[in-house]
Amino acid sequence: MDIVQYLNGKRILIWGYGREGKSTEHFLATYCTPASVDVYEGDKNGIDEAKYDLIIKSPGIPMLAYDPKYTSQTELFLGQFKDKVIGVTGTKGKSTTATMLHHVLSVCSGRPALLLGNIGKPCLDYYGDMTEDTLVVFELSCHQLFHTKVSPHVAVLLNIFEEHLDYYQTMERYVASKHAIARYQTADDFLYCGFGVDLTGVSAEGKRTVIAPVTEKKYDLQILGEQNQYNAEFVYRIATEVYGCDGNAVKDALSQVGNLPHRLAYVGEKNNVRYYDDSIATIPEAVICAVRAIADVQTVIIGGMDRGIDYGVLESFVAEHPQYNYIFMYDTGKRIYGEMKDSGQCENRFLVETLEEAVKLAKKITVAGKACVMSPAAPSYGVFKNFEERGDKFKEYVMWDAE
Repeated sequence: MDIVQYLNGKRILIWGYGREGKSTEHFLATYCTPASVDVYEGDKNGIDEAKYDLIIKSPGIPMLAYDPKYTSQTELFLGQFKDKVIGVTGTKGKSTTATMLHHVLSVCSGRPALLLGNIGKPCLDYYGDMTEDTLVVFELSCHQLFHTKVSPHVAVLLNIFEEHLDYYQTMERYVASKHAIARYQTADDFLYCGFGVDLTGVSAEGKRTVIAPVTEKKYDLQILGEQNQYNAEFVYRIATEVYGCDGNAVKDALSQVGNLPHRLAYVGEKNNVRYYDDSIATIPEAVICAVRAIADVQTVIIGGMDRGIDYGVLESFVAEHPQYNYIFMYDTGKRIYGEMKDSGQCENRFLVETLEEAVKLAKKITVAGKACVMSPAAPSYGVFKNFEERGDKFKEYVMWDAE
């Protein structure tokens, strides 16, 4: 499918006018000659569907029923360029893995490579950069995948944990959204899947490779955490097996990649205490990984918006590891703190209202030579605009001298 020819002459509605909606409007104005273009930000009930041939929906807008009149930037881009695309998804780790893979392919493949998608780069912004040889590393969120009926040539499904139940209502729908990355693959395509990921119902013909957890320090990484040894294994296997890159060159390129912002990112040191921002952590498993990744961690700050997911695995970890201080905040913090009242030793658990109060308390109870990490296990919405703003505020409170 040629995107431009497909859109020419059509009556188009852009539903949603955030970063991706504005990008779609710019693309249509730059490359296409549609019959008409309207922009709408309201509820679906307010759309007069008969007026439009095509409705291009922003991914963050919930719509659980499939309708062929609705499409997205992701589906349009894959429709034309799927053979050039390595799609990366997973509940956690997709931004870091996509960034590592993009760097490795840029350095080692001998081909131009683009990094785009959910990492904050709308794909149609890069339409003019596409050449015959271009490789695209496309970070794909569950929302981008849910209504997409095209799968990338190389699909990466890192993991699936309970998440986004406020959007999908059931875990089955959420899992189905992730499965879309491979559901429409052909026998010429590749799927690299994390160990233990359930692929029930995915009958696509792509060649499947299961990546087992890495139990040793196989790669010399700047990025903290055992989970990133695992993510690097995906990158190494894809670069060498699909794109023929030299293994030693791939390992060298992996060693050059630094931490992304708000992902176990070092904030600074105050009074001989090191602080780390892991604001991207929105599930319980991410907190456990953070605690294990940071040397000499003593204090963990947890809490945010409550999406109704199960925090049992984190509550068990807290109960079994009383050597750490746990500061709980906001709705999930209150919930976890309340659910753990009868779980035994609790003098190392504290409940505060806000992030500012949590940082003030962390400064008081974390001893010199130790570390504190904010790893919330919950989204930021309702208090902060996004996880980036939450991480920036954490850094501001940490570096603020007044008590």
